Amino acid sequence: MMISTIERTPDIQHLRLYTLFRLGASGMLFGSQLWPFFRNAPAEPSLTFWALLLFFLYAIAVSVSFESLQCKQGLAVKIQTSLDIVFIVLMLHFLPGNQSAIGLLLIINIIFAGLISDGRFAMFYAAIATIGILLENTFQLLNRNVPMNDYSNAVLLSLSCFATAWLAQTLTARMQSSEKLASQRGRDIEHLAKTNALITQEMPNGVLVIDQHQQLKHYNLQACKLLGLEESQMLAALELSTPVEQLIPAIMQLLRTTPSAKLASPDATKLSINNRDLGIRFHAISENADNGVVIFIEDWSQIQTQAHQVKLAALGRLTANIAHEIRNPLSAISHATQLMQEDSQQPGTQRMLQIISDNVQRLDQIIKDVLELNRRDRTNQEKLNINSFVLEFYQQFCAVEKIALSDFTLSLPAAETGIIFDRRHINQILWNLCKNGWRHSQQQAQSLQLSVLSDKSGQFIHLLVKDDGQGVDPKIQPHLFEPFMTTEKTGTGLGLFIARELAEANGAKLSYTTGAGGTQFSLTVKKAIV
Repeated sequence: MMISTIERTPDIQHLRLYTLFRLGASGMLFGSQLWPFFRNAPAEPSLTFWALLLFFLYAIAVSVSFESLQCKQGLAVKIQTSLDIVFIVLMLHFLPGNQSAIGLLLIINIIFAGLISDGRFAMFYAAIATIGILLENTFQLLNRNVPMNDYSNAVLLSLSCFATAWLAQTLTARMQSSEKLASQRGRDIEHLAKTNALITQEMPNGVLVIDQHQQLKHYNLQACKLLGLEESQMLAALELSTPVEQLIPAIMQLLRTTPSAKLASPDATKLSINNRDLGIRFHAISENADNGVVIFIEDWSQIQTQAHQVKLAALGRLTANIAHEIRNPLSAISHATQLMQEDSQQPGTQRMLQIISDNVQRLDQIIKDVLELNRRDRTNQEKLNINSFVLEFYQQFCAVEKIALSDFTLSLPAAETGIIFDRRHINQILWNLCKNGWRHSQQQAQSLQLSVLSDKSGQFIHLLVKDDGQGVDPKIQPHLFEPFMTTEKTGTGLGLFIARELAEANGAKLSYTTGAGGTQFSLTVKKAIV
């Protein structure tokens, strides 16, 4: 199996600094050889002059062709560094009186070489420099009768080269480790930021993030919808650092009046913005609001609907269990009452038994209504021809309730129209509305009217039940659809409540209008798509 290794590209900034260092060092050394020519009479150039000139020209050539040399996958850099070390060692030979300064140049060269090669070749360059230093010093001892103690300088310079190379390698390894860790953390933060952005955008609630200067830092699209703001307004607020006070002053006013202890409260505060009821919650980013606040915006109607559904579900389970437990003894009481009515002939006893029988039937009706309410979500929807269904219901209702056709009028459209509804549910809704309407009407000619109308858009059907009674008492109107709300002594108070629940279960809407001339209930149903 072949393993391919990819060599890291040298840091371009370090390469530029290294190139400038080479050019500057070679230029100063070559300038030191030119200076005597300006002060004295021209003389024959020495070998040192030509060596330094070559070094300076080499530095210029590398600087000019810098971009093209960096495309050699680091090979050109290794050759350049090795040549630099060779040239500096030669300077030790040609300039024996400046060994300290030239040795310093050699150490700086190794430092740059270690940084550029990420520390991998620092020891290699130090070894080349050490070999050159020892060879040059040995040559000096053998040919120029240099004192033996000068050899210690060469050894110290060599040790300095290795120490510098080791230090460069160690620091570079740590730098690479820190760089790798920082890069990994950067990728993690970027991934986390994208994840958070996706989560906030998909949240059903609106989210606003403001900083300590009350300027907008983040938002999601749901916040724009709930606040009635355009996304362009939010983007402009982000770019221009517009204070949130100018966008939503009501929320900022609420924030200023909210105690610090309640900034992390799970309970939302109701606030009306643009004719929409919203639930506002604040959560401080840190221990207090000085470092910014996250604002959660909820649709208050959804909160109320969810709470209502939870209560209804709990109520449904409870009432269903109670209803089943009550029905058994209630059946026994009803059966015993019937037996006693057959045996007893005394008027007083018969009257008491009839009262018991009437109340048993009332309790049984309440149980039936409660059980029906508990089954409101089990719809068996089908396509109904509204004209045929309403006509059949009208005839059946008049026959059962013994109402004259002249007292209860029917109006149907000429065109046939279809709706999607549970047949049993719509029959129960209309029966309850018509029965209530007849009971509260004057019970004379045309006292009760049932009409079927189409709206102007042609998308909905309205089933209207109108009576000519005194209208609904204003004190009762806010509680009209509440369970067990009734003005009749024998009523259960569940009829309208169940009618509305069954209508909503089928995607319809039940509403009413009332006045001195009577009350009209309207069941709005969407037309079936042909």
